[in-house]
Parts: sequence; structure tokens; C-alpha cells
Amino acid sequence: MSVQKINESLYLTDLKPAGFANFIASYTVLGDKIAIVETGPTSTVNNLLRGLNEIGIKYGDVSFIAVSHIHLDHGGGAGTLMRHLPNAKLIVHPRGASHLVNPEKLWTQSRQVLGKVAELYEAPESVSPERILPASDGMTVDLGRGVELEAIETLGHASHHFSYFEKNSRTLFPGDAAGIYLNQFDVIVPTTPTPFHLETTLASIEKLKKKAPKFLCYTHFGVAMDAIEKLERHAAQLRLWAEIVTDGLLKGETLEAISEGIRQKDPAVRAVSDYMRTHPILGRGVVNQNVQGFMEYLQKQAK
Repeated sequence: MSVQKINESLYLTDLKPAGFANFIASYTVLGDKIAIVETGPTSTVNNLLRGLNEIGIKYGDVSFIAVSHIHLDHGGGAGTLMRHLPNAKLIVHPRGASHLVNPEKLWTQSRQVLGKVAELYEAPESVSPERILPASDGMTVDLGRGVELEAIETLGHASHHFSYFEKNSRTLFPGDAAGIYLNQFDVIVPTTPTPFHLETTLASIEKLKKKAPKFLCYTHFGVAMDAIEKLERHAAQLRLWAEIVTDGLLKGETLEAISEGIRQKDPAVRAVSDYMRTHPILGRGVVNQNVQGFMEYLQKQAK
């Protein structure tokens, strides 16, 4: 089954891009109104719609779609999804909104960065501007029955990133602000592609900790308890990566050599190295891309 009931007001749908399970999740939040957190890419919209059918939700009853940011795996499916959900408003960072209205540049840049993975996700469709609800830090939508979603600006991974917090259940939807959670292993790995900002990311994690979340609902992937511990674990991991990359840059090491150092010196990455290397998406140079983000950030800081 692709749909998992988390509690009375929350469901997870495994979007299974190209049939790959446990990689992209969308969350359906139920009050008197209904919100969807994360659309996933265009290629998985039909899977999300089947998930809504399985939950028993009528398409016209969805009031909000909230995306953490516009990268294809998180918000790329927004335009396609909204054609099926006639009454939904799209909550997105103002800096990302124009790229969903006119997604040509987003698609071009995504193909340049992601290569064949972008083709797997498929091109984003346009969102009508009148259906966009630009988010602001602290903005809250009341879904009724005590269920509220608060938008929290959490920059670092992207310059247009929001996380979402459901106050009643203390459930946090961090997008990519808290790393990638490989739930089969209870392991977190960074997602820090260029342009990445370390100090901003760490500040965003501290901001999330102040909400005192109990649960983390990762887009990549799944629900985890001990939210504060996992946020702290990820912050420590980012600092470790910064130390390893800084040392490698001082020694004049190549990207490949520094990436191998990460695999050897970060216990989390070492534990899942074989899994990531053979994963159909993560195996396509993701560690190198994330190390490259660190390298460019630290090189700029040194100037």
C-alpha cells in the first residue's frame, strides 16, 4: 500500500517516482479543511491522486497545497496537481512563486543539474498566479478541529524554503531543511547542493528546534520520532562535513577525494554508503553534488 495513516488527521502517501519506494512522501493533513504538504514531481501526481482516493478525499475538498520549495521533487507537480484540485490554493515562498507560474527556467536549470533524474521527474506545468498564496514567516492556516499549519522560513538548502509545523500534534514537515532521512536505517544524510549556505542552514535548524516538535515528517522519507535529537544530530553532521571539506581544501584534494573522505569519516554516510551507491536516484552522484555545495560555500567564505 502507498498510503499510511499516521494519526486521525495525517496520512503519508509514498509517491514512488518510477516505482522507487521510500524516497518521496506527500502528506495529507485533515481538519474541517484539507491540506496537502509537498506535491512531489509531475511524474507522481497520479500516484498522489490515487492516494487521495484511498483516503476517501474528494478532490474539490482540498483547500491548500503547501510546498517547502520549488525543486522538482518537492513542488514540481504543483501545476499538474492543481488542475485536479479546483479549490486549492498553493502556499509557496514568494521567491519561488514566479518560477511555478512560468516554469521554463526551472525546467531548464533542473535538467542541467539533475540530468536523467529530471527526465524521470518530468517537466513542471504552470500554476495560475491567482491560485498562489505567497507564504510569510509565521503565517498560519487554520484547518479546523484544532489543526493548524504554520509556515516557517528555513533558508539554507534553498533561498525560497519553508518548513511547516502542525501545532496541535507538534508535527514538523521540514522539507529539505533537516536533511534526507533514510528511514530503513534511521540515518540522516545532508542535502546541500549548490548554492548552499551552511550558517543559514544551521540557523534554520535552531529555529525549528524552538518549536519543540515531537515528530518529523520528512519528504525524503517518512515519519520519525525524537525530533529534537534528529535535528541536533543533523546539525552536528553538517559541522562535521564542514571540517572534513575544509581540511580537504587546505590539502588541495579533489572533489572525489573529499567525497571519499566524507564516506569514511561520517558514520552515517559510511553506514549507508553501499545503499546510496546502488540507489536509482541517490546513486547518481548525490554525495558529490552535496560535497560540491560545501566546497563552493567554504571557498567563498575564505575569500
